[in-house]
Amino acid sequence: MERLLTVQEAADSLQISESTVYRLCTRGLPHIKKSFGLRFRQIDLEKWLDYDKRKAIHADNILTNALTNSPPLVIDKAKGGKGKLAKKKPTCFNYGFGHVRLRTYKSRNTCWTIDYRDENSKRIQKALPYVQNKEEAALTLQKEVANVFNRRHGIERRRGKIKFRAFSEIYLQYYAMIVNKSWKTDAGRLKILEVFFKNTELREITPLDVERFRKSRLKAGNTKSTCNRYMALLKRMFNVAREEGYVEKNPVQKVKFYSEKDTLKERILTEDEEKRLLGTCSDNLKPILLIALNTGMRRAEIFNLQWSQVDLKSRRIRVEKAKSGKLRFIPVNDVLFNELCRLRNNQSPFVFFNPDTMKPYVDMKKGFKAACRRVGIAGLRFHDLRHTFASRLVEKGIDIETVRDLLG
Repeated sequence: MERLLTVQEAADSLQISESTVYRLCTRGLPHIKKSFGLRFRQIDLEKWLDYDKRKAIHADNILTNALTNSPPLVIDKAKGGKGKLAKKKPTCFNYGFGHVRLRTYKSRNTCWTIDYRDENSKRIQKALPYVQNKEEAALTLQKEVANVFNRRHGIERRRGKIKFRAFSEIYLQYYAMIVNKSWKTDAGRLKILEVFFKNTELREITPLDVERFRKSRLKAGNTKSTCNRYMALLKRMFNVAREEGYVEKNPVQKVKFYSEKDTLKERILTEDEEKRLLGTCSDNLKPILLIALNTGMRRAEIFNLQWSQVDLKSRRIRVEKAKSGKLRFIPVNDVLFNELCRLRNNQSPFVFFNPDTMKPYVDMKKGFKAACRRVGIAGLRFHDLRHTFASRLVEKGIDIETVRDLLG
């Protein structure tokens, strides 16, 4: 079976940044969508480089005309060689912005060479003794010509000024929406960031500005953990900006995140609390709580669970599109089996759905909090049901590795 390349390996093969790979995927770069991310075939990347699917590798479309309008490969007839060159005619491939040649010497040894012009229009010919084929030589030529382009137009062209609001739109469209499953959350937080930074030049934002933004969120009532989520988003955004050449440094790197030790205390549900909670919750909420307590699945995994993932014969649930990107299987115990059999007659592909819209639930926070309040259970979050599942497994003597695999 052919091995597929990761985004990082594809970036190394194309000699571009990972963020540029994501952007090129929206412009025709051949790729395969997997549940755990994007994958690439090496042969597709080589074809994309060799023929008319060639795209610019920089944010400002460096070498777009040269790379995308490459003429078909032609073989030139070279004149008879002199000196070290053999009398045999070398094979030459014309890419429009330079040539790749296979030279054959009197010793019958062969060597790939590249031929192009520098920023002063001086002809440059280089031998590539370690290159094994035409594709590798073409990649080397492309890199050299890109460097010539950068020197000719100055480094400031790639590091041009851009305002925060404009780059946040680029980040959301060409990065977050492609690689981040929770990009809608990022979109909401970016709106808050845009209100604060407005049209400030991206490269003029300092660590002090970042501190001021964080302080403003605390005053607005956000918790320290929520402020950390804003900081993490801002840090990712500036990392992409640095890769693209818009900024030289990431101002968020000098800002220390808040400690979350006091805010992330786990709350384990006792058996008595579980009985009281299940006894008072609604008919729609009860099966959701049962699957959370008996599988440890995340909230989004439960709400998006489909019957195609539930195998009642083998009594297991197949969890796809997990946060970790890994496929996992969770056994179904008797309590959960009986509940799933009761729900199996519904007419929706989803196990849990809103009867009014026939679509999966987005959230049941209000119903969950109301049920907890009615039975006097304080400080319990839905995510704590996942902690309860893991804690009970450990108490029964299940090893940590197995628990980790079940949680995903």
